[in-house]
Amino acid sequence: MVLSLVAGLLIVVGLVGVVSQVLPGLIVVLAGVAVWGIPRGDALGWWVVGVAAALLVLGTVVKYLVPGKQLKDAGVPGRSLLLGAVLGIIGFFVIPVVGLFLGFVLGVYLAELARLGSSAAAWPSTKHALRAVGWSIVIELAAALLMTAAWIVGLVMA
Repeated sequence: MVLSLVAGLLIVVGLVGVVSQVLPGLIVVLAGVAVWGIPRGDALGWWVVGVAAALLVLGTVVKYLVPGKQLKDAGVPGRSLLLGAVLGIIGFFVIPVVGLFLGFVLGVYLAELARLGSSAAAWPSTKHALRAVGWSIVIELAAALLMTAAWIVGLVMA
């Protein structure tokens, strides 16, 4: 019972981490599932942990492939995303949580402004980058929710 509560708390923290992008949410969700499944020492616990781990891997791969392809198709170069990531990290420390998103947008915009030479040309690339980040978060959240569903199924079956 106590392990189930601890696991549930970790899973909730992981889900919040996925949405806020402050914590490695999928790893925290997997940790919550493992806290419940591994001490059980039975096949059900191990199956649930295995399914959750497989969903973590699948979600992580898809999280990078789908938005990456969208950005490549839109012509947004990697260096613009790199500058966005750097300014996002700096922004996170200047303005906690919100600064991550503001810094990313500002970084991509500035890189595209320098590359393309006009604000009118830089903004569409910035919107493509924002859309890709949004899809990345949605994909990660879907994986985390499926991991949570596997844990709930395990709880019901136990």
